Amino acid sequence: MTSKERVLTACRHEQPDRVPLQIYLTPEMHQALSAWFGGRDPREALGIDLRAINAPWRGQARPGPGVAGQADHYDMWGTGYSVCRYASGSYAEATELPLALVETLDDVERYPWPSVDDYDFSGLAEQGRALRDYAVCFGGAGIPDIVNGVSRGRGMERVLVDIMTADPVGTAIIDRRVQHYLEYCRRGLEAAGGAVDILCLGEDCGTQNGRLFPPRVFEEFFVPRLQPFIDLAHEYGALAMLHSCGDTSQIIPTFIEMGLDILDAMQPEPAGMDPATLKHRYGDRLTFCGLISTQHTLPHGSVEQVRREVRERIEVVGAGGGYILAPAHCIQPDTPLENVLALYEEELGVSFAGQR
Repeated sequence: MTSKERVLTACRHEQPDRVPLQIYLTPEMHQALSAWFGGRDPREALGIDLRAINAPWRGQARPGPGVAGQADHYDMWGTGYSVCRYASGSYAEATELPLALVETLDDVERYPWPSVDDYDFSGLAEQGRALRDYAVCFGGAGIPDIVNGVSRGRGMERVLVDIMTADPVGTAIIDRRVQHYLEYCRRGLEAAGGAVDILCLGEDCGTQNGRLFPPRVFEEFFVPRLQPFIDLAHEYGALAMLHSCGDTSQIIPTFIEMGLDILDAMQPEPAGMDPATLKHRYGDRLTFCGLISTQHTLPHGSVEQVRREVRERIEVVGAGGGYILAPAHCIQPDTPLENVLALYEEELGVSFAGQR
């Protein structure tokens, strides 16, 4: 099977020749793996079955109104980021939040929102043709990413209150982001000319201890804003994949009703996310991606513990298709490299020891 055939077979809940593979890496881990494989792309070396195509943004990032303008860099929404270094890596943290200064609907109208016209969609079809043997993905976990995406420019507490109270200003800001990305996805799928197999989306709906919002709020606020993305994917013949961290077990029936095809980056640690239980309840209607622990097993387990977890996922969750083997989130820089290699060695039946 080609990688594309393997992924699409699994997503039809049929048994592929092997479980499809995906990977999520921090830049530090990508660099370490590339060095291990002598400069090769880790995705190629590790047999990863999914590839992404992108429409680059050609606009000019500027500080949003009212912020200091002293951050290290800015995104298209005007949010400023400062690089914060830790013992094993670095992250860009939002430090200048212009949307926190938006107080009225007039402020929303005056804000310099980015334009979808500033993306370059012209190369998508060619990118798709070059990757035709892989499962081709478009989008990403930041689309529409209401809670995280808006909070980077407005503050997490403010956004949560906006949603819980249906604040008109906060809602208007959120809807600007949603409509921006819905049009971005529409133009991208159109430009790709049928090359996209999976439209990738993201919205964190769970915490470590349960759902993030009460059922009523999720049904009334999130479903109407996420549903058009799923419908759009299907309109263009693509599958819809949603990244969501945390315990989403209580929301999975709603995801299925919405027509979601793949639930991505699933964490196995929360009480409601037992892989065997989820497979039994929903495995014939929803494909799972993830379920290899990035909180415990990969960073802190032994090589044999990693191999054991991989075998369990393949035997239980991968039975009959409906599973893409992947880490539950981006593999962090303090993860032993031998554990990362063991994850993929176990499914591929190879050893990477001699490839350094």
